[in-house]
Parts: sequence; structure tokens; C-alpha cells
Amino acid sequence: MLRLLAVDCWLLSLVSGPPPLPGTNRYFRWVGAKAGGQCCGKIITAIKLKLMLHWPNFSIDTCKRWVKTAVLALLLFTLSLSFSSVSHAKRPSSSMPAGNAITDGRALLRFALPFDNQTVRELQISLEDIGNHIRSKRWGPISSDVSKASRILNLRESDILESIPDAKKPEAQALVVQVKDGISLLEKAVEAKDREKVIDLKAKILGSVGEIEELMVTKFPFEVPAKYANLPQLKGRATVALETEKGQITVVLDGYSAPVTAGNFVDLVDRGFYNGLPFIRSEESYVLQTGDPEGKDIGFIDPATGKYRNVPLEVLVRDEKEPVYGITLEDAGRYRDEPVLPFSAFGTVAMARTETDPDSASSQFFFFLFEPELTPAGLNLLDGRYAVFGYMIEGKEVLEQLKQGDKIVSAKVIKGMENLVKPQV
Repeated sequence: MLRLLAVDCWLLSLVSGPPPLPGTNRYFRWVGAKAGGQCCGKIITAIKLKLMLHWPNFSIDTCKRWVKTAVLALLLFTLSLSFSSVSHAKRPSSSMPAGNAITDGRALLRFALPFDNQTVRELQISLEDIGNHIRSKRWGPISSDVSKASRILNLRESDILESIPDAKKPEAQALVVQVKDGISLLEKAVEAKDREKVIDLKAKILGSVGEIEELMVTKFPFEVPAKYANLPQLKGRATVALETEKGQITVVLDGYSAPVTAGNFVDLVDRGFYNGLPFIRSEESYVLQTGDPEGKDIGFIDPATGKYRNVPLEVLVRDEKEPVYGITLEDAGRYRDEPVLPFSAFGTVAMARTETDPDSASSQFFFFLFEPELTPAGLNLLDGRYAVFGYMIEGKEVLEQLKQGDKIVSAKVIKGMENLVKPQV
């Protein structure tokens, strides 16, 4: 599809004047503004992905050759989406709310939990929705969201607790009390129109709601294909602290959605593989990549076998029970399907790989430095092409400062190590 991008940008300049310098962020924004909104966001992401993840030594001249985008290319792309037959049409989602794409990593992790309790999900959605209104201080909708959350807790608490195993009910009941107390304080903060207090209380309450939801997950939701039994697997979640030269970053890894990818990463962290490794690529508002070991190898060589360990592309699609392995959603013709773990949050963690082989990931990974102007949330070509396996939950200010050449001092699993299943011999 990228080869369609061969029509000169003079078509756009006819109506808008000369474009900014090719290859700059301002240039990508100019193309997006002139050529077509959200659809163009997909192509812009694909172009930048091509340049920055696969071509570390690209130049402005290279960029000029690739980025000659025009109306014809966008029209062809739009038509291909409109008229291509899709074998797996997107089904209505019962867990994710309609509306704008979610850009909070913690929220994405909550929505990715595999449980079946509609009441607690309604409670969560009502509280998450506050974030859609707080920036513009729309206090009416915020008040409605808080009132709905309060009604759910007061009238349907038993519906929430029925999904909790008996052994964990006391813990869940204590968390429900915390949520109720938090909502009482939230109602007062909304009445006082205290924006900062509302933001703080919302985060704390949703943290407790997320803990309740985690208690509802009683078993791993699917069987990983037997051919991946030789790889580590994370049967649940784990939290990793990355200590860098600029400070600490905390990430949560989601083994429920990407057990092989997350398991590989946790295993490498446990081995101390990432300690001392530098960040090898940095692109402002796009990616920060690391995981390349010293020497000629570009990934992890398993000392037990002496062989390069590669992991498959692994993407769980919304409303499906198990991930798609070994093929991109694009190559599978599933253009409209949405991953459970999308590239829509700053600090999305995903595996790097070669362009031609979807199963070539090993140890190199990258943080996605999301910027809505360049890569519209939920509308980019990274989704379904690279395996997301977690999100940064703390340390955004550190991640913003890190550049190529900075190093990871240490990486440690601080929670969830018991969920790692070692490879079967």
C-alpha cells in the first residue's frame, strides 16, 4: 500500500501553498490537515513506522522519496477500505464503551481483563467517562456519571459480589466500601467544581474498581497453542520497574491478552538481560526503542539451546477468546478488527521485529510515544501489526526525557512473578 504514495505533493500545494520541509513533524501534520483527517492518520503512521522502526539510518532525501503523498493515494486507500471484503467483520463490543478511543494505559488494562460481570463494567465506564468531560469542565455530565456510579453501588452491590470467589469476598467487600467512600468525596468535589480533586479521586476510585475486577478473574481464559510450549508464558499479569539514568518507569504487562509476548519479556527481565542496555532509537512523539544486546546478535540467544529465541506476533482481537498468531491483521484481511491492547496510549509497550517476518521478535521492544496530532487514537497502522503486551503506568515524565544513548540501569519484576510459566522441555 505504501508504494501508492508516489504522487507529487504539488497537488496539495496548488490549494494551500508550498508544504513545510519534508520529514519534519510539521510536514506530517500539514499532509494530514490537507489530505483527509482520520484516514490520512493511518497512512502517516505507516510512513513513520516504515522510516523509524525499520530504517534507523534514513535521511531527509529518503523521506522525500517516500513521502510524496497526494489525494489519489488517499482516495485509493479509502476505496480499498470501503469495498474490500472482510472475512471477520467487527462485532459489537460488550466491554469497551462507544466513543473516543481510550488513551489512558490504566483504563485500557482494566478493559482488557477477562471477566463477565456487566454491573462492575457499567460502574467502571461511568467513572472512566468523567475523563471525557473534565478537561472542558462539563460539570453536568460529570455529575450524572457520579450519580450513576453511586446508584450502581447502592442498588446492585450484590450483583458485583456474586462474581467474586468466596475466599476473596472479604477483600472485595472492603474494596467496595473504599469505592463508596471515594464516591461520596467525589460528589462533594464535583459540587465544589474542584477539578484537581475530581481527577485525583477518580484515579483512586478506579484503582479500587480495577482491583475488584481482578478478583473476578479466576482462571486463564484460553489455551495457548501447543507449538509455543517451548516459550515462557505469562498466565496473568506482572509489573516491571525499569530504572533508567533519568528515573524509574513502571509498566504493567498483560499476559491475559499476550501471554507468549509478555512471558518472553518477563523471563528476560528475570535473567537481567536488559540491565545496562542503551536505548538505540529515539524519535520524539513516536518511539523509544531498546533491547539490542552487545555484539553481533540482535536478540536473545537462549543459553540452554544456543539458539536465537524468536516469539510470534500475538494480537488478541476485541470480543475474541484467543489471540491471532503469526500474521498481521492487515495480511489476514481483518482491517476493521480492533486489538484489545491498541496503540492509543502514551507509553504503550510493544515488540520490535523485522518488517518481512511477523514472528521475528526476540528481545527488542519499544515505547510508543503517542501524540494525537500525528497518530489518531485507534486509527493507525501499528494496531494489529506489532504485538502490544503492556502499558506504562508510572514515570511519564521520565519517558519523555529519555533519548537515544540513555541506558536502562536495571529492570526488575516487582509483582506477578508467580504468573510466569517456564518453557516445557
